[in-house]
Amino acid sequence: MVTFWVTLLAVSILIYLLLDGFDLGVGILFLLPNSEPRRLAMLGAVAPFWDGNETWLVVTGVILWGAFPIVYATVLSAFYIPVILMLLGLILRGVAFEFRNRSDQTRWIWTCSFGLGSLLASFMQGVMVGGLVQGLPVVDGRYAGGIFGWLSTFPLLCGVGLCLGYSLLGACWLVRKRGGAVRDIARRQLKFLAIGVFIFLVLVFLHALLNHLPILHRWIDRPYLFVFPAISAVAACVLASSILKQNDYLPFLMVSLIFASAFGTLAVSFWPYMVPFAITIDEAASPHASLAFMFWGEGLFIFPLLLVYVATGFRVFRGKFVASRGHY
Repeated sequence: MVTFWVTLLAVSILIYLLLDGFDLGVGILFLLPNSEPRRLAMLGAVAPFWDGNETWLVVTGVILWGAFPIVYATVLSAFYIPVILMLLGLILRGVAFEFRNRSDQTRWIWTCSFGLGSLLASFMQGVMVGGLVQGLPVVDGRYAGGIFGWLSTFPLLCGVGLCLGYSLLGACWLVRKRGGAVRDIARRQLKFLAIGVFIFLVLVFLHALLNHLPILHRWIDRPYLFVFPAISAVAACVLASSILKQNDYLPFLMVSLIFASAFGTLAVSFWPYMVPFAITIDEAASPHASLAFMFWGEGLFIFPLLLVYVATGFRVFRGKFVASRGHY
C-alpha cells in the first residue's frame, strides 16, 4: 500500500507539472507585448484545459494529507507563505481568465492579473522545490525552521528557473495548438527561452557544487542517476533540431520529456526520503488501515476517472485550434 501511494503521488505531481505547466507558461507569456486578437488566441489555446489541469494539484494535496500526513504537516509548516502566495496567484489568474472577456475599460487590469498570477504561482512552486532540494531543518519529525526558513539564494534561483521552464513549455504549446502570428511569435520565443533554461541549469549545478548540497552525494552513490541527464540531453538535441526545422509538434513533446527527466532525477535522488534527508517514506506513511480505506475511493475510482477525463479532453481538443469570433 505504501508503494502504491508513493507511486500515485509521484504520477500526480508529474502530471500536474506537465499539464498546469503549459497553461501557467502561456499566462507568463501573456505579460509580453501583444495585440488583443493574439491574446484571445493564446487564451483559447488553454481554455479547454486549464481548470482541469489544476485538479491534479488538489489530488496531490489529498494524497499527502491522507497517505503521508507527517510530510503534509512538515511541508506546509515550512512553506506556509509560498503556499499561500501560490494559491493566491492561482485564484487571481482564474478570476482574470473569466473577467477579462467581460470587460472593456478594465481589461488591461485583468490581463496583468492573469499574467502576474501565473508568474507568482510558478515562482512559488519553484521556490518550494528549491527549498526541498536544499533541505529543511527537521527535528523529531517536525519542522524546526522559522517562517522564512525557505528564503535563500538557491530556492529563489529555482523559482526563476521554473518560470523559465513553464514559459518554454507554454511557448511549445502555442506552437503546437495555434497557427499564424501566434505560432510564429511563440516559435521565435522558443530559442531565447531554451537558452535561458540552459543557463539556469548551469547556475543551479554550480550553486549546488559550491555550497556542497547533500543531494550531490546521491549522484556519487547512485551513478545510474546520470541516465536522466542523458535522456534530457538527447531531448534537448531533438528540441534544437525541431526548432530549426520549424516542426510544430516535437518541441512540446521534447520539453515534456526534459521535465519528466528532471522530475525523475529528483525523485530517485530523494528515495527513500520524502523530506530529504529527514523523513523517510515508511516514517511518513499513514497506518495500513488508512491507506487501504483511501484505496477504495481515490485510488480505485477517482484517480482512474481523472486519467480518463484528461485523455478524453485531449482527444476531443486534439489538433490545431481555429479561433472563433467572440470566444476566448
